[in-house]
Amino acid sequence: MNNSVIDCYRLSVELDGAKVLDGLSLSVYEGDFIGVVGPNGAGKTTLLRVILGLENCSEGSVKVYGHPPGSFPERIGYVPQRLFFDRDFPISTKELVLMGRLSKAKMFRQYSKRDTEKADEAIRTTGLTHLSGRRIGSLSGGELQRALIARALAGEPDLLLLDEPTASVDPEMKTSIYDLLLKLREKMTILLVTHDTGIISRHVTRIACLNCSLEMKEPGSSLGRETLDALYRYPVDVIRHQDSIVKPHEKN
Repeated sequence: MNNSVIDCYRLSVELDGAKVLDGLSLSVYEGDFIGVVGPNGAGKTTLLRVILGLENCSEGSVKVYGHPPGSFPERIGYVPQRLFFDRDFPISTKELVLMGRLSKAKMFRQYSKRDTEKADEAIRTTGLTHLSGRRIGSLSGGELQRALIARALAGEPDLLLLDEPTASVDPEMKTSIYDLLLKLREKMTILLVTHDTGIISRHVTRIACLNCSLEMKEPGSSLGRETLDALYRYPVDVIRHQDSIVKPHEKN
């Protein structure tokens, strides 16, 4: 059996008096590529925040590499769903990616040669070499998401957490991001939050269906209409784009 990366046991989280996660148990092993799907407000982002050590559980336990969350930030790369910033702020794509090396650096020291090399490597991996000197404010939504992935990769993570990295990007860019993640899964463990319920079943090793509580779907499982209706708690249509992009939509 692979070594354990994340162990959640009967995890519950309350925010402002409301239970966001309820008795969730989840084990993630080295080499896993797990897709977490569920409706808005289902607790998906909260789960990532707990794993990162940014949110405390009210019940149960969580271990990341056998220790409390937040013990090894240098081993985890995180790609947020959105980056809030002043689009006029004068920072380039490469400078953004270099920020991924901060967990490796001592406070107030300059970036080392290795830092620069790892940033350049991450930029090449994500196909952004031609945009390395471009200001991030001029990047498209898909290009910015790739830059955020590059920033996470620059830190040389063993575990990569992504919160809807394909949200609000065009279909072509969305496909390219999934192709990139397929290559990355050979080198690291990936936990991906997504609404792309159809395409994800062909890419991941397991699917976690989350709506406050959690149900795992093992390899080879797919998300059919009955599963989606039960998960989202309203009828959904599965809409395909070139047999690759799938998103649930509420029926009127």
